[in-house]
Amino acid sequence: MQHAVRSRAAIRSAPAPVPRPRTRRVTSLIDADALRVLHRAARVLLDDLPDLTDRLVAVLQEQEPAYRAAMAGDPTGTWQEAHRSLRHSVTSLLDPRSNREAARRCSWRIGATRAEQGLPLDALLHAFRLGGSLVWQRLVEETSRTAPEDVRLLVHVASDVWNFVDEHSTLVADAYRQVEWQLNRRRENRARLLAAALLDGSSRIADLPETAQALDLPEHGRYVVVAVAGAHPARCDAARAAAVPDGLRVHWHAGVDADHGIVLLGDDGLPGPAPGSTDLAPGVRIGVGSPVDGLAAVGDARRLADTALSICPAGGGTVRLAEHLPAALVVSSPELGHALAERVLGPLLRLEPADREVLLDTLTTWLSCDGSAQRAGERLYCHRNTVLNRLRRCEQLTGRSLARPSDVVEVSLALTARRLLPDR
Repeated sequence: MQHAVRSRAAIRSAPAPVPRPRTRRVTSLIDADALRVLHRAARVLLDDLPDLTDRLVAVLQEQEPAYRAAMAGDPTGTWQEAHRSLRHSVTSLLDPRSNREAARRCSWRIGATRAEQGLPLDALLHAFRLGGSLVWQRLVEETSRTAPEDVRLLVHVASDVWNFVDEHSTLVADAYRQVEWQLNRRRENRARLLAAALLDGSSRIADLPETAQALDLPEHGRYVVVAVAGAHPARCDAARAAAVPDGLRVHWHAGVDADHGIVLLGDDGLPGPAPGSTDLAPGVRIGVGSPVDGLAAVGDARRLADTALSICPAGGGTVRLAEHLPAALVVSSPELGHALAERVLGPLLRLEPADREVLLDTLTTWLSCDGSAQRAGERLYCHRNTVLNRLRRCEQLTGRSLARPSDVVEVSLALTARRLLPDR
């Protein structure tokens, strides 16, 4: 009984329940009124869309040089694009759900088309912001004209307007970048095909203007081709930089066995720093061809560069073709080179390996020392008389006299053929 009394007293002393605030209900009413005001003004804008388009086009022409240039070539196309975009913007304010996808497709097409036309993305995004600003300004103007007391309600839908602008700015930028990437990829592939045709000599005369534009090189100029092989992918840029000094215009084409640089020469040819710098990684080989005139002759220049590359030592280094023409003659005709080596050095080559290598090494060293037995002996760590004895034996075996210039030329070319040409 006492417990019951205490419970009733507790109930009487409990505070009265606080009524829930009606904020949500009030907010809903305000939003509904704001939408009513927005829709009323938007319907007027939709009826007055041509004038709204004229205003946007005029602002673009005044503020955006890129659009000014575009309109000079196609004023009708720009007006129609602006008209479609504004129509989708305004109808999306009236019925967002029904018009959302059509509006998104419109913005995507605009972004893609303008990317294909090369209009700068910054100018395109500025146009979308100007269009959003103009729509908002006209909504406020129309509401101020017909119901000034309702202008304050537009604040509650401002985020809807600007969210639409942000969404479509992002959409148009995505479309633009996607198409731009595709176009760049297409241009790169086309440039790669044109460069390959140029280097292998299959390029058509009719394609030379397009090739010059794609490679950013003049059709008429003096060129040299540089071939680079043996570079690790991570060191490829360093090898290319060593092959072609800074300041020269060059287009690089990556190949399976070697990379080829088409170099536009200045008045001084291929200046320093010398391609054969000591900074080259081990095994990197660089072949520098001879100059040719015009892009049409780049195929010949590539063959000259490959010839120079084939002369490079296996351990790496740089060979300028102009400095190794006798060796170039040998490697340019392998069959004749093998025949010459066999005809001149045949008796030497058929000796026991140890004996053969001593005589060939002595002969090669003597030639590299300009015919000085003294210096050859110092390099071979033997007496000059030993060198002379070995040379006499070489003369006996080959039937060539090292005192006769024509025989020395034959011996020198035969040694070069043996060094550069693969064994058969």
